[in-house]
Amino acid sequence: MAAKDTRPVNLDLTKFSFPITAIASIMHRICAVISWVGLGIALFVAQRVQSSPEGAVWFAQLMADNFLAQFIAWGLLSAFSYYCAATVKHIVQELGYCEDFAGGQRISWAALAFGATFTVLAGVYLWA
Repeated sequence: MAAKDTRPVNLDLTKFSFPITAIASIMHRICAVISWVGLGIALFVAQRVQSSPEGAVWFAQLMADNFLAQFIAWGLLSAFSYYCAATVKHIVQELGYCEDFAGGQRISWAALAFGATFTVLAGVYLWA
């Protein structure tokens, strides 16, 4: 006879407290996906801008008048900046620095701080 499986079917992730290193790693992966999607958008926009002078005017008006386009640009800039910061974090750790848990926490906080700072700066640039 097979024993009854008592493992939970659906885990409630809100019950868990993840360390900052795990949060930084998960955010790095999420930002990678967002950056790849953003690359597709950027290629479309670049093709349209380069195809004719009207394309450049279209993009300038889109970024000046359309809040949704500005918000998408801000989100893509934010995701890409954090992705770059977390990639540098991973490279530093691959080189043998900040590999212990305390060092990993410090460098994870630094990557998150850089991402947050650049997110605010990108917002100021787009909307100020």
